[in-house]
Amino acid sequence: MVNGIGQGSGGIARAAVESAMKAALERKADSLRRMDGLASKLAGAPSSPREDSSFGEIVANGLAEIDGKVKAAGNLPQTVLAGNLDFHEVAAQLKQSGMAFDFALAVRNKFIDAYREVMRMSV
Repeated sequence: MVNGIGQGSGGIARAAVESAMKAALERKADSLRRMDGLASKLAGAPSSPREDSSFGEIVANGLAEIDGKVKAAGNLPQTVLAGNLDFHEVAAQLKQSGMAFDFALAVRNKFIDAYREVMRMSV
């Protein structure tokens, strides 16, 4: 019969199991970090804003980025007709452009709601 793990001379088995579990967790964490990096590259995620940037600069940069995506989507028909893109890439770029615009619209609506709330406050 096998005694429980960690009892008597089974301490080596317990250490081996713990080591294997730790290695598996490290591999999983490493693959999650790689997947996160790939996802941010595919999504075109912007780098984090600099610490010395003002709020206006951050908003202006975000709007410029969204404007670039929308303008790029406007140029897609010519690119497809030239044969430089296939329809799957076009669909992905159109979806990305639409999502960026919807996000900008939602942020704008939140700014307007916040402005109205501040205007209703009594001083």
